Amino acid sequence: MQTTFGEFFEDVNEALREAVRALGGNKKVGPKLWPELLEEQAANRLRDSLNSEKRDKLSPEQVILLLRLACEAGFHGAMGFVSFSARYEAPRPVLPEDQENQLQRQFVDAVQTLQQIQHQLTKVQALRRAA
Repeated sequence: MQTTFGEFFEDVNEALREAVRALGGNKKVGPKLWPELLEEQAANRLRDSLNSEKRDKLSPEQVILLLRLACEAGFHGAMGFVSFSARYEAPRPVLPEDQENQLQRQFVDAVQTLQQIQHQLTKVQALRRAA
């Protein structure tokens, strides 16, 4: 599996095809994108969707799912290609635990801010009643 970010693909379809390879191939990934299809049909549809000469294309939601699955598998080349092509810095994968910890910190900070506002509001209201 590729663990570094790749900017060296010809196009986005090549980057996504490499992600599919890293995930085990069209037969494994296709049914995740089209669960309503038989495995072989889904695999063929995925193969066609990543062929620039074919009319079928992945939806934005399917591209995001493919990028997320690739990230979970440790392949970051496709996301690196997207970022590089759009002139962004290389992305950094974030573990779900890290996201949870960050959100918990933000929640605690927000609660503390609300408590401070409530305390200040109580003081202002007390001063107004006293006047």
